[in-house]
Amino acid sequence: MDIHEYQAKEILSGYGIPVPVGGLAYSPEQAVYRTAEIGGEVWVVKAQIHSGARGRAGGIKVCKTEEEVSQAADELLGKKLITHQTGPQGKICNRLYIEAGCNIDREIYLAFVLDRAKERVTVIASAAGGMEIEELAVKKPDSIIRVAVEPAVGMQAFQAREVAFALGLDKSQINQAVTTLLGCYRAMRDLDATMVEINPLVVTKEGHLLAVDAKMSFDDNALFRHPNIAELRDKSQEDLREMRAADRGLSYVGLNGNIGCIINGAGLAMASMDMIQHAGGEPANFMDIGGGASPERTMKAFNLVLSDPNVETILVNIFAGINRCDWIAEGVVHAVQKIDLKVPLVVRLSGTNVEAGRKIIADSGLPIIPANTLKEAADKAVAAWKQATGK
Repeated sequence: MDIHEYQAKEILSGYGIPVPVGGLAYSPEQAVYRTAEIGGEVWVVKAQIHSGARGRAGGIKVCKTEEEVSQAADELLGKKLITHQTGPQGKICNRLYIEAGCNIDREIYLAFVLDRAKERVTVIASAAGGMEIEELAVKKPDSIIRVAVEPAVGMQAFQAREVAFALGLDKSQINQAVTTLLGCYRAMRDLDATMVEINPLVVTKEGHLLAVDAKMSFDDNALFRHPNIAELRDKSQEDLREMRAADRGLSYVGLNGNIGCIINGAGLAMASMDMIQHAGGEPANFMDIGGGASPERTMKAFNLVLSDPNVETILVNIFAGINRCDWIAEGVVHAVQKIDLKVPLVVRLSGTNVEAGRKIIADSGLPIIPANTLKEAADKAVAAWKQATGK
């Protein structure tokens, strides 16, 4: 789960990370009011969307008068911002963060991420801040500092000092950097975050460190331990299909193809998508309905897959271990009868009670295309899609 910049800054400030003064606004009038609260002579109006590279998309504006703040807010609210992270569909800006400007002397990149290969939290830092880490890796690979944290003891002060010195900070700024680094690590550890990124962490001309931008992502499976974090979820920034699936206890990832997938088990789902592509088709989604797929759960899965207007064929591929093929077959038949399916449907069942499940499908009298193997199911799904659409 991702959160907005202002939410990440509020969390990090509680762990001792210095952030500029700012306030949230939902209208141009409220934005102007925030400038009066903040004070000063320069303000930054920031679109709040779940994406980086907002500045390049026109989502961050520096203003020197209240009139400029009002104009910037009016322009950004309701605007669709398209970045390389959002894809061509973009994200709508529904809220703004008004922040005090600062005298920037230099910018630093700082992030805490999970290195799954090393099974460690890893600090990634660079003196070349203000750039995306992908750009840094290409343009300035030697500037990237990496420090792995031993999970048994956590990040130590000496490691934070090593990073601070490697960044070339002045000795008067080392203690500030240590506080920031240790605070970021504690926030990540305490809240089950998967990423904490500050880009840029600026050094002001007055010699202070400030987190001018911040991003945090959290492990969805740990949100039950942090209800205060779960409340920060902004569903307007999520894929509607994925959000609806999550609310119904289903695992769904939207893709750009035309063949909808209803499958139990992540491994089988990935194998099925590979086979669809091998057969010449494109999957429209990754849908894992889990091991305990009941007829009711299967019905929900059908409705979710069909909510995507790009779906022109459906493939149901179930391997029943703890589940039962006859239950799945009942759910499929019930779903097809209730929703008046208009697209081809291929069903492959295997495992527990497979013969009973296949008999239910065969005796239903519905135009369901049966398959016995994964390859046969993928081939039939692609063939049915081509025949139905002429593509």
